[in-house]
Amino acid sequence: MTLAQPLRVGPLATLNPVSKLGAACIVTVALLLSIDPVSAGVALVLELILLAFAGLPLGTVVARTSPVWIAAPLAGLTTLLYGQTSGTVYVHWWAVEISDGSISLALATALRVLAIGLPAVLLFITIDPTDLADGLAQLLRLPARFVIGGLAGLRLVGLFAEDWRALTLARRARGVAESGALRRFLGQSFALFVLSLRRGTKLATAMEARGFGVGGVRTWARPSVFRGRDWVTLAVALLVAGIAVGAAVATGSWNAPLS
Repeated sequence: MTLAQPLRVGPLATLNPVSKLGAACIVTVALLLSIDPVSAGVALVLELILLAFAGLPLGTVVARTSPVWIAAPLAGLTTLLYGQTSGTVYVHWWAVEISDGSISLALATALRVLAIGLPAVLLFITIDPTDLADGLAQLLRLPARFVIGGLAGLRLVGLFAEDWRALTLARRARGVAESGALRRFLGQSFALFVLSLRRGTKLATAMEARGFGVGGVRTWARPSVFRGRDWVTLAVALLVAGIAVGAAVATGSWNAPLS
């Protein structure tokens, strides 16, 4: 079992992974500068408009982004009940206090989770890990040993589910799977941890035997190229961030956390 295959449809699939990562970082940093509903709401609307032209299957988009749609209202609800109190207080019961300030903060929190999470997830599902490693090492000049080691480890993450299933069947066959749920979980988790260490040791030995640890100038099988459309992607991300920040400042809702 391996990691889910990236989507290779639509304009996003033709972009360099570094440009996707940079675009997500630009929008994220801009939205983290202020906690207000205007900047997050404007950014979310612009992102949804861009998503309409991304050419991604609707069913896949809904399935992959479902954790974000669940996390956003939960974060907003928690902030609503226990957020900073200011203005008129509508509900006060024990630690729960709903006021004008907590309502505004809850709305800003939910919108910000959506505005940051949705593009990050959608850009990630169109990235091939090997292409990302090539871009990080060739374009951003990150250490090749670190990048390749991370890629090798990422490729093995998908095996955890298959290893867990195999351990469950093996323990059941030996009659040790009928103990308490907590004891069974802890024992099987430790077995998976040991198995992961052994596989990691073998992988490190195999990579070293193939020369991955040798110093000097490294060659790459697939060159990573930053094209014009990648620069356009970064420009669009800057435009989205600029419009969102400008709208918040113009409406007076800009609320920097450190100010």
